[in-house]
Amino acid sequence: MHQSRQFADWKLPIERKGNKYVVRASSHVNDSVPVLIAIRDMLKIARDAREVKEMIKAKSLKVNGKIVLDYHQSIKLFNILEADKKYELSLLPTKRFFFKEHKGNDRLCKVISRKLLSGNKIQLNLHDGTNVISKDKIVVGDSIYVDSSTKITKHIALEKGKTVFIFLGKYAGLEGKIESIEEKKVNVKLKEKTVELSNREVVAI
Repeated sequence: MHQSRQFADWKLPIERKGNKYVVRASSHVNDSVPVLIAIRDMLKIARDAREVKEMIKAKSLKVNGKIVLDYHQSIKLFNILEADKKYELSLLPTKRFFFKEHKGNDRLCKVISRKLLSGNKIQLNLHDGTNVISKDKIVVGDSIYVDSSTKITKHIALEKGKTVFIFLGKYAGLEGKIESIEEKKVNVKLKEKTVELSNREVVAI
């Protein structure tokens, strides 16, 4: 699976000149980084695809605590990549992906929908495709931290006064504080101004 280098999503920090095709992520194509690009092009831990394949064969790469089996595997926003160190995928104010060193095992997730299951159990559907079951009062728009076994370790409500990271839209890559919330709109105080955003554009951190 490959895609044209020229038309690859801008968030991928790759050279726009070079081989015609680049590896394509296995899912969330426009919102993730393939393991190969992460290891070779961004972190520069490997020199080429062959070395990345050797690392996979040696079971030395993990995403969210699970062993990587394919270099096409998608690393989504806030996911944790384990290689020589642990790294979290984040977004710069330039709207390009980057990896920052990560401590601990928990990762940030945004709740994008809920589903009622039998036995009055609630399934939380998260921004990276993960699903978790919870009995806690967690609503769409809230954030949770989960460990490598997908157990919820922390809950952050999307409410006034909370710090948020903007991951979609014009202000993606910036942080601010919620000044007010009206229905599905949030007013976020940035360094120089207050902006009105959709609640789907921000994640409480």
